[in-house]
Amino acid sequence: MPSICFYFQVHQPYRVGKYTFFDIGSRHDYEDVEKDISITRKVAQKCYLPANNLILNLIEKYKGRFKVSYSISGTALDQFIEYAPEVIDSFKRLSDTGCVEFLNETYYHSLAFLFSRSEFIQQVKLHKKKIKELFGQTPRVFRNTELIYNNELGALVESMGYKAVLAEGADHVLGWRSPNFVYQPSGCYRTKLLLRNYHLSDDIAFRFSNRHWDKYPLSAEKFVQWVKQINGSGEVINLFMDYETFGEHQWEDTGIFNFMEALPEKLINIPEFNFVTPSEEAEIYDPVAQLDVPSFVSWADVERDLTAWMGNNMQREALERVYSLEKKVKRTRSQEFLDTWRKLQTGDHFYYMCTKWFSDGDVHKYFNPYTSPYDAYINYMNVLSDFIDVLDSTIPSRRGKHEKYQYRSISI
Repeated sequence: MPSICFYFQVHQPYRVGKYTFFDIGSRHDYEDVEKDISITRKVAQKCYLPANNLILNLIEKYKGRFKVSYSISGTALDQFIEYAPEVIDSFKRLSDTGCVEFLNETYYHSLAFLFSRSEFIQQVKLHKKKIKELFGQTPRVFRNTELIYNNELGALVESMGYKAVLAEGADHVLGWRSPNFVYQPSGCYRTKLLLRNYHLSDDIAFRFSNRHWDKYPLSAEKFVQWVKQINGSGEVINLFMDYETFGEHQWEDTGIFNFMEALPEKLINIPEFNFVTPSEEAEIYDPVAQLDVPSFVSWADVERDLTAWMGNNMQREALERVYSLEKKVKRTRSQEFLDTWRKLQTGDHFYYMCTKWFSDGDVHKYFNPYTSPYDAYINYMNVLSDFIDVLDSTIPSRRGKHEKYQYRSISI
């Protein structure tokens, strides 16, 4: 009996405001607060609140037989708390049903695993603490930013005690294998590897409203027929996607909410199918094999690699420079410096600098608030230059065995 696992990613970054070369040294407020408030509240009304209400109604209607999971970045949680607390309340109601699982990730939706394992672990612990504090759950399954994964991540996640880790079911990794089975990270013996079925996931997330798609329009009945084809040739169907698919990326008038409302009933009425959370999937199914993933994969773009964030010299320079500040920032023992530095690690900043217009250009343009990736790079590096200047201007003064730092106010 194939099990269907819905996982939704919820993320909002802290957006960097316009910051020119002439602002360096004159002002140290980097966040575009008005835009953060506006976008958070807009997406709350278009996506988070109606989608959460729909999921809650479906759970109640099917008496716990419908289940989903979420991973919510720390930057999104903080903005919900400050700008849209009703969103937090709606997620709490979902948690109370016992049919919703919350996953663990890096707090700042960062690429820390690629540059600093110690920073990565600290952010994961911060996120775990926040999920426990808000929703009363201790996450048992891990998903890295943008499903970035390789063997080393699998090994570290197992050492941290997680039952499972999520990854992209990329063709170049699987070869002849299917994503519709549970695997195990190479060299691991306890943690399970749950792979995204990107064909079916992207049919909903990206192609749903595409009138040029040869399968358009997508109905619940048609989707169920595709799912039924897996029965007998797979044990799980992992549908992983951005939660903003509902109402934001796919607007309400496309019928996306009606599709989601109709889908569970079509599947629940088929005895061969059931819904599970990632933890339940890891408990129920044994791995069919260990999967060797020596190179990084992600769920981004057709290449499904790191090039969305590290594909050009601008991105690599910005990333290397911001992570090179780790020791200096942490020596200040300033929570303000640390928080600003971590917000500057959020992967979105580097995604905006991507120049891959040839394959997934429309996707990058849609999510990019800048007129060009070069503008994104210049703006970010101006901010980073000022942050470094402020950081360097701290004046250490020894008092006994402790160091104190004086610094100008900064924020993002």
